[in-house]
Amino acid sequence: MDKCLLSIDWDYFIYTQKENWGSYIENTNNMLNLWYKRYIQAKARGMDIQKSFQLSSEVRTFWDKIKKHFIFEEGIKAYVSDSHALSYDIAKDQGCNTVYIFDSHADLGYSGLSSLNFEVNCANWLGKLLKDKLITEANIIYSPYTIEKPEYFKTINSIFNIHYPSFDDLDKKIKVSAVHICRSGAWTPPWFDEDFNQFVNDLRIPYEIIDCPSRDWNTENISFSDQVFYLMA
Repeated sequence: MDKCLLSIDWDYFIYTQKENWGSYIENTNNMLNLWYKRYIQAKARGMDIQKSFQLSSEVRTFWDKIKKHFIFEEGIKAYVSDSHALSYDIAKDQGCNTVYIFDSHADLGYSGLSSLNFEVNCANWLGKLLKDKLITEANIIYSPYTIEKPEYFKTINSIFNIHYPSFDDLDKKIKVSAVHICRSGAWTPPWFDEDFNQFVNDLRIPYEIIDCPSRDWNTENISFSDQVFYLMA
């Protein structure tokens, strides 16, 4: 029987200018300290970095749209993490053979097929699932704000069963066995974390939080020593 993992990256809903995107290692430094560093550097230039990122209004209607295309199995559970790499383990443990991913990134690996020889990480987990023959199909629904294009993964696309449908092109009544929501804190600003928590709760199914620590974002009382610390991040 087909089993489907529905995997959503919070960065699907976040818009920013191209210069604010980058590739980062997932760790505490990049999850929080780097955001303070960016804030301090922007402030020194007379800018407010918080105005450089926008949260899509679609976040408020997303689950209603999802339920027009997907059917959640009885007793389904969601998993919440900071890293999207957890989707690899969820798909493997739940025996899923299909993945639908809503993301600004394809997570197929960014150095061609050689990416799939590395250990599982946030940038290659979907490609690894295909290479390891744990799933037979991947469906990537790109964010309207992505700067990626399917042709960036021409070689991987030619080998594996990968599709790039739009939201409206999705079939109806796709049965979902598990849901994963990841915050991707290295790419998504901490000042949107309350919105993220609300988004998770709006799904209204039981969920388990796995390695998604809260982030304290308070720019009103940053001491000089704190500024030095963050600028060294």
